[in-house]
Amino acid sequence: MTTKLDSRLKRELSIKGRPYTLRISPERLHLAPKGRRKGYELAWIDLVSGDAALATALNASLALAPPDRLREARRSHGAPATMKAKKSRKAQKKSSRTR
Repeated sequence: MTTKLDSRLKRELSIKGRPYTLRISPERLHLAPKGRRKGYELAWIDLVSGDAALATALNASLALAPPDRLREARRSHGAPATMKAKKSRKAQKKSSRTR
């Protein structure tokens, strides 16, 4: 028979010799290095719906991409061309004032 998870549960575990704290609540689980607040958090709904697997796959594909392709992807998803043109005009006005 299983016990219903009504409140938070906190446990310590060791991963590759380093201590971590695992907090399990009815909403999510949180894994962080011991003594730290920031760590990995995963909502149960994301785990069940598959969103967590999708995010993991996306991050893995970005990590494997060559650096040139990452820079190119960031440039293509940057500011619209009109924004870039306005910035360059501002720079031109500023440089013409200093002359």
